[in-house]
Amino acid sequence: MVVCAAVLLAACSNTPPPPVVSSSASPVSTSTTKTPSQVVVGVDDVLGGYNPHNLADASQVTSALSQLLLPSVFRPKDDGSFELDKNLMKSAEVVSQQPFTVAYTIRPDASWSDSAPIAAEDFAYLREAMRDQPGVIGAAGYRLISDIQSREGGKRVEVTFSKPYPGWQTLFDNLLPAHLLKDAPNGWQGALATAFPAVAGPYSIKGLDTARGEVVLERNERYWEKPSALDRIVLRAADQEGTLAALRSGNDQFAMTRTDGNGLKRLGELGSAVQLHTVARPTVAQILLRPVSATLSDPKVREGVTALIDRGKLITEAAEGGPSDKLRADAQVRVPSAPGFQPTIPAPGPPSAADPVKGEDLLKSAGYTKEAGTWRKNGKNLSLVVASPAKQEPYATIAKELTAQLVAAGIEVNAIAPQPRELFSTLLAMPVLNGVQQTTPEGAGNVGIDIAVIGQATGGADVASALASTFGCRPDQLADKTKAVVPGNPLGFCDPALQPSIDAALTGTTPAADALSTLEPELWRRNVAIPLFQLADTLAIGSGISGVTAGPPMVGPFGSAVNWTRGPK
Repeated sequence: MVVCAAVLLAACSNTPPPPVVSSSASPVSTSTTKTPSQVVVGVDDVLGGYNPHNLADASQVTSALSQLLLPSVFRPKDDGSFELDKNLMKSAEVVSQQPFTVAYTIRPDASWSDSAPIAAEDFAYLREAMRDQPGVIGAAGYRLISDIQSREGGKRVEVTFSKPYPGWQTLFDNLLPAHLLKDAPNGWQGALATAFPAVAGPYSIKGLDTARGEVVLERNERYWEKPSALDRIVLRAADQEGTLAALRSGNDQFAMTRTDGNGLKRLGELGSAVQLHTVARPTVAQILLRPVSATLSDPKVREGVTALIDRGKLITEAAEGGPSDKLRADAQVRVPSAPGFQPTIPAPGPPSAADPVKGEDLLKSAGYTKEAGTWRKNGKNLSLVVASPAKQEPYATIAKELTAQLVAAGIEVNAIAPQPRELFSTLLAMPVLNGVQQTTPEGAGNVGIDIAVIGQATGGADVASALASTFGCRPDQLADKTKAVVPGNPLGFCDPALQPSIDAALTGTTPAADALSTLEPELWRRNVAIPLFQLADTLAIGSGISGVTAGPPMVGPFGSAVNWTRGPK
């Protein structure tokens, strides 16, 4: 529809009419038609799943598309702080401390590509999903919201919180079209699984072909703000060799891809024609030893398994000498790319380094004996289900190496790789009763996961929200322990002894740095999460494009796409 409208508009503005063309020519081609300006961006893949709020969909392409297509109340600046996006908003401010209330005023002209206004219902839809749905990114702040009121025809939104929330500026990014999604088949779990039903950014989807590995974006003619300088952006998937060739030939104007050591070296050999930057993602590759597992609910077993894991080898195998190899996640919450990052990992010894003797002693103290090279207790093998999201790297590589290490140590492993959305929304969201996940007798939900190899969201600049979203309890987990409830995080972790400190950091009662100084050692002692490294991409900017930068920390270059132009860099 947008393309047709553009064609008609062009036709109406041509005087005199264009000359007659032969039937073999394009119907929109004229002697004065200008070739659309476009850039081609090399990426790793464009596989389905584009909801930026789902851990299952977290990827470089999802991040790029969300910046190009979806509206946000605040956006990060180059220094990591947040600023109001005036393309969408007129204002957003705290209007009351008791109760803590924030008023958002949306621009009257801000609308979705189907002409529906961006309004309070979009805020309410996102809040409800983030509060209730499993496997979302950054749920903690949304769980503090007690009420949302629509004013002035939906263009003023008043959000009331149950407690003060200093991190409120991190909420309501990447709004979604509630009027199209709230009653859609499969609900939230199907949202943006294969496409965008409506957009509200400078670009719109012209074509999305996962088989060919290509997404074509065109200028959104219904965008109410500054139009993009480029007519078209093409995201094109290729392997490392293909990306190098495309940059060398100029077919790709730039690329943002996951590279290994060899790829970095070969990109460097392209010389001054290509500028290289490391763009860290807001994601840490982790091994979760889930305390809701019937087997790993025993702290001695978790500690014993941790001692058998060679963390250094896992990092070496999965990072492959690429940029992530220099971003070792030696803390539970803060990320290595953040300014002033300080390691908190205990050293020497596990989990920093494997200690097989300690591991065996701990398993023996938990009642296991090693028979014919396999650990057994009460006539049963020590068996663990290790899960990683299908077709996602570096998790598949980590899971493979982890499985080999555990099997070599005498532990039986059942390695599974379910589809990402199934993993996060079903398998890692089994209801927990008395601290143990409750498997169901039918379907995929009958597999209880002991160890998950996944990416955990870091929360960017707001470490308190990341802490609470990763390790905090859902409110109903503490209210009635006799009722089975979906855990508040993929780990299934909920420790009543630590929750007050987590809440104090989230609400600003205690500075986040002070809370972490106490909580980090405790979290390491629990042996529930072994962070490995922060994911990072290599941004390679070639010739033929101007205006591309590395962007704000853990965000990347696509937020400035409206200003990109073809020409010398």
